[in-house]
Amino acid sequence: MNSIESHRITQAYISDDPVIRLRQMDDQYILTVKGRGFLTREEFELPLSEEAFARLLTKTEGRVIRKMRLCVPLPGGLTAEVDIFEEPFAPLMFAEVEFPSAEAAEAFTAPEWFGTEVTERPEYTNAALAFHGRPDMQD
Repeated sequence: MNSIESHRITQAYISDDPVIRLRQMDDQYILTVKGRGFLTREEFELPLSEEAFARLLTKTEGRVIRKMRLCVPLPGGLTAEVDIFEEPFAPLMFAEVEFPSAEAAEAFTAPEWFGTEVTERPEYTNAALAFHGRPDMQD
């Protein structure tokens, strides 16, 4: 049986257009700039020191996202990254799969346990959650 890897993630956003994200995953610190799109988009990552992360965190806007990520093996050598969000986003959970190509993504049949498909729904991006909250949250 394959083991399920887990990671504690804290992330916050400097901007939502373009998306500029700070992320701490376990003991790694990363600045990410994301291109536009949903199914496919470019991402550029820059490693940060813990000190640089802490300084940049003071420049972020919106809500800080805290979540646990479980890496669940799927058939065909794929992995589902299951994010379990903490408050104020709980009980929200996402499952995301990275694919080698857009064609592979389009050919994928999600397991039933994935639930509702939100890939093309911009209100469910992590940046939108940070800036606007869960779609069902009252500000």
